[in-house]
Amino acid sequence: METLREIVAEWPAPSVTGYAQRRADAFKILISTLLSLRTQDKTTVEATDRLFALARTPEDMLRLTAEQIERAIHPVLYYRNKAGAIREICRKLLDEYGGRVPDEIDELLKFKGVGRKTANLVVILAYHKPGICVDTHVHRVVNRWGYCQAKNPEATELCLRETLPPEYWMVINSWLVVFGQRICQPVSPWCSKCRLRPYCQRGGVTRSR
Repeated sequence: METLREIVAEWPAPSVTGYAQRRADAFKILISTLLSLRTQDKTTVEATDRLFALARTPEDMLRLTAEQIERAIHPVLYYRNKAGAIREICRKLLDEYGGRVPDEIDELLKFKGVGRKTANLVVILAYHKPGICVDTHVHRVVNRWGYCQAKNPEATELCLRETLPPEYWMVINSWLVVFGQRICQPVSPWCSKCRLRPYCQRGGVTRSR
């Protein structure tokens, strides 16, 4: 893990992590994480900036029409569905939570469009509480290593909660997103220049560079 820390230190943090480092509040982290799903970092950052230039609170967001939100966040993937989810999230926040984003994973999972990845990331970045955010990069890399043998992200999260030392829970996502984008890519990973190669079982790797 310390070698992994050194490897990723030379590259920028993922987009949502970057927003948290710029002292974004829990609401902004929740919305930017939702926008980031299946969307490239650069697109996520640009869309989030456009949206928050129009509205910064749940109250302000509900003053926008779905079409205004859609125009602001386009071209994130599923932008129409996400615009609708944003409005529903804001309405639920105001009706049931006094406008405050909850700090518990189980509560966050009650919101439309919020899965375990998003819930864990909000808890970690907004409230600095323990969580393990498993996205496609985390799932792919730890199973490729052989550290976990899980069929889906939920099972990978359970594996990591049982085996990963707690001091790495809150950072594993940001580290492996960068590592997965730069080195351990989905197709033809850069095994020849990976410092973790001696420890990796290379599960599922049929072609590498």
